[in-house]
Amino acid sequence: MSDVKARTVFVPSHRKRSELDERMVEMGLRPTLQRKIVLGALLEKLDHPTADEIFLRAKRAKPNISMATVYNCLDALQKSDLVKQVNMDRSATRYCPNMHEHAHFKCEECGEVTDFDGTANPESTDITVPPGYKVRHVEMSIRGLCADCSKNSS
Repeated sequence: MSDVKARTVFVPSHRKRSELDERMVEMGLRPTLQRKIVLGALLEKLDHPTADEIFLRAKRAKPNISMATVYNCLDALQKSDLVKQVNMDRSATRYCPNMHEHAHFKCEECGEVTDFDGTANPESTDITVPPGYKVRHVEMSIRGLCADCSKNSS
């Protein structure tokens, strides 16, 4: 038994597991082990991780999971409206499980991405949409310094 390696495995509580399963089923998605692990890795820490970061977290729970499986799971979760992609500037795509309308704030110093309440509404701004166009979704991203970085820059 001395060659057995200990590892941290994210396993949502029984209540949390059934909620994840129910959410997937409600959205028409089969709750496979891989999808649950990827979604669990995303929910483990609400920090808008990249696919690479999700892969590393998922690997702790399932060491033989592949990057392709992680991408396939993220794609299925996104198409089922359980996860959304967050694209900020030219950096790697990040993933967000918060499906409520909200804005993202990216710290220009440390790179942390944080959710903020609020939306960009074309009717309440100076945005002019050409005739015949229908807006389905608006993303708002804000850049600046987070509280910690702005304290340290003084």
